[in-house]
Order: sequence, then structure tokens, then C-alpha cells
Amino acid sequence: MSGSPTIASVHIDRLARRDLTLAAVTVVGLSRLIEPPGVWFVAIFLLGAILVGTLQVLGDEAAREGGGLGVAVESLILPAVAAVACVGAIRLVPFGLWLAPALALTYLIVARCLALEARLAAADEEREVDADERTSVLVTTLLVGFLAFVGVAASIPGGLAQPGTSGAAGGPLPESSLVLFAAGDAVVAFLLGYRVAALRLVSARDVLWSAATYAAAIAIGAAAVRAMEIPRLLGPALLTLAFYLWDAFHAASPTTRRDARWIWQTALLAVLGIAVIAWNLLLRS
Repeated sequence: MSGSPTIASVHIDRLARRDLTLAAVTVVGLSRLIEPPGVWFVAIFLLGAILVGTLQVLGDEAAREGGGLGVAVESLILPAVAAVACVGAIRLVPFGLWLAPALALTYLIVARCLALEARLAAADEEREVDADERTSVLVTTLLVGFLAFVGVAASIPGGLAQPGTSGAAGGPLPESSLVLFAAGDAVVAFLLGYRVAALRLVSARDVLWSAATYAAAIAIGAAAVRAMEIPRLLGPALLTLAFYLWDAFHAASPTTRRDARWIWQTALLAVLGIAVIAWNLLLRS
């Protein structure tokens, strides 16, 4: 049985989360000085650092409260993806005073994700996660997803389409950039898909497979959105909507899935993927 947290332990927990959040904000701020492709290495480093940092912070909190179940993998995802999303999204903020509110917003988002995961981890020790908490996870996931999709596009020259302009943003992306664009969004969707799927599925195999379908669906959607040259932030917003709709579709389906259901979903994604690839190739011919 978990022990009741004291005022001192709560204060220590908050300080630990604050320190981790400030470290993320510092890296995000410094990343604004780095241009692609170097910013991708910063994002990968920060992703790993926040994953490890969150594991340490939540693990220490669980130990102080007497929990012995450890930290679930899915609990590490939201804070890490939120920090990396801000690395990309802050590239849209010009140098100057506007960086201050952008970094403050980064702090609030990462801190919100850490606090949410800490609350969920404490709930898992004592009871099932309720409907309100599931809604909080989904809303936070959609916010982080939108920022991450914006960040991926902003970190690729021409990733945010601007029809009618000259340069990479005004036409189809080069093949290498398009692959990176779709792959980056797929990684984001896989991680966030894993987080939301873990709330309703028990088997690790089912969670991983569900996360893979999120990744495939969003990768296809990203390539299609860029091929249509949907301008600026509307593209990431549509990808966020696609993520939500895919999640709603999976949430409405039975927990115990039949193999046939997985097969036709995979076949549908494969057909859509081939169609989008052909579409992008035609744009270059």
C-alpha cells in the first residue's frame, strides 16, 4: 500500500520537475541558434535526455510514496515529445523579445506534461485511471502533437508550404526532404499513439501495433498534405485532426481485436501509402 505523501515530499517532487523543465527550456532556447540539419541532432539528444530525466523524476516520486511498480514506459513520452516539439516550433519565432513568451510557453507545456504524468502514475498505484484523466491525456496529447507537427515542418527547409512563393516552400519538396518530413511526423505519431493506446490496451503487442498504425496513417497524411501544398499551420492542424480521428476510430473498436480487422486496416494504409507516393512522384514528373 502506498504511503501518504508529506508536504516535504510534495515540495521535493515539484522542485525536481521544475529543474527538469528548466533544463528542457534551456536547451530549447539554445537550439534557436542552430540551423538544420544540426537542430535534428539537438532534438534527438533532448528526446533522450528528457526520457531519462522523466524516468528519474517519476521514479523518485514513486519511491518516496512507497510505490513499488516502477515507472511505465508510456509515462515518459509526453514530456519528452513536448520538449522536442518546442525545439522545432520555436524556429517560427523571430529573434528578439518574442523569444521570452515562447520560452515561457515551453516551460508551461513541459511542466504540464510532467505534472499530468506524475498524477497518472500516482493514480495507477491506487485505482484505475478515470474518464476525466483519460480526456486530459488526449487533450494534452493533441496539443503536443500539433506543436510537434509544426516543429517537424519548421525544421525542414520548405516544410511549411507557402503556395505562390519562390523557393522550396512554393513547390514540391525534394524527395529526401519529403522522406524526412514524413518520417519525423511518423515518429511523433508513433510515440503519441503509444501513449494514448496504453490507456485502453493491456497487451504490449497490441499497444505497439496500434502505435504503428498511428505512425503509418500520419506519415501518409503528412505526405498528402505537403503534396497539396496546404499553407502554413493549416497542414499541421489537419494532421492533428487526423490523429484525433484515428484515435477515435480505435477507441470505438473492441479491445480484443480480430486478426482480420488488423489485416484490412494494414491493407488500407498500404493502398493509401502507394497512392500518396505515386501522387508525389507525378508532381515531380
